[in-house]
Amino acid sequence: METQELADVAVNVANQMSMWDLVWASDTVTKIVMIGLIAASIWSWTIIFEKFSTLRNVKKTSKKFEEAFWSGGSLDRLYDAIGNHPRDPMSAMFMAAMKEWRRSNLLKSKTDRGLRGVSLQQRIEKAMMVSMDKELDDLDTRLGFLASTGSVAPLVGLFGTVWGIINSFNAIAATQSNSLSAMAPGIAEALFTTAFGLIAAIPAVVAYNMITSDIDRYAKKLENFIAEFSTILSREIDDSTIKAEMAGE
Repeated sequence: METQELADVAVNVANQMSMWDLVWASDTVTKIVMIGLIAASIWSWTIIFEKFSTLRNVKKTSKKFEEAFWSGGSLDRLYDAIGNHPRDPMSAMFMAAMKEWRRSNLLKSKTDRGLRGVSLQQRIEKAMMVSMDKELDDLDTRLGFLASTGSVAPLVGLFGTVWGIINSFNAIAATQSNSLSAMAPGIAEALFTTAFGLIAAIPAVVAYNMITSDIDRYAKKLENFIAEFSTILSREIDDSTIKAEMAGE
């Protein structure tokens, strides 16, 4: 078969069968693979949009909280203003720390006042760490699906391609035809599954890397906040201890 004739056959096949014609003409296994990859892609994009929206809102509300926290106002008033529904991880950590602070009584006993201060600071830091872990776990929810899609989808697509090529050669053997027009639809159908796998995987991998990078940077920010709040708390405990000792003299 001459080169021009091969090209003409390929063009005719392409004109006669659209992408969806090839999908619907495929066998059951190939259809299941394609439908699964399309579903994975749709769910991945849903997660991607939801995570980017959540992170944008978290950064915005955290910035407002930081402005209020460092404004020099009363921490008790800030605690009361936030109430029982903190809107971001940083304010949730602050609420956990303040709840522990309010439950403690530093002036209960003069003899163990210093020990109480150290114990209180440790408990507050622990409460903030637990709150941070919980909030970060919430941000990480469903990211595993993006990671799995990025790694598994190309393999699923490759499986569909191999399956389709095997079926194509079986069909060619059954018809005893070696013409390009007989081979092209089956090969094209088989290659579509690889394309679908890449379409599902590439956005998932890119988004996963971007989102996890943002979460890691935000986690560092939360850790810095714990250190800063711990420093403030240490000064408050020292001041309270000194005042109590002076009052007891």
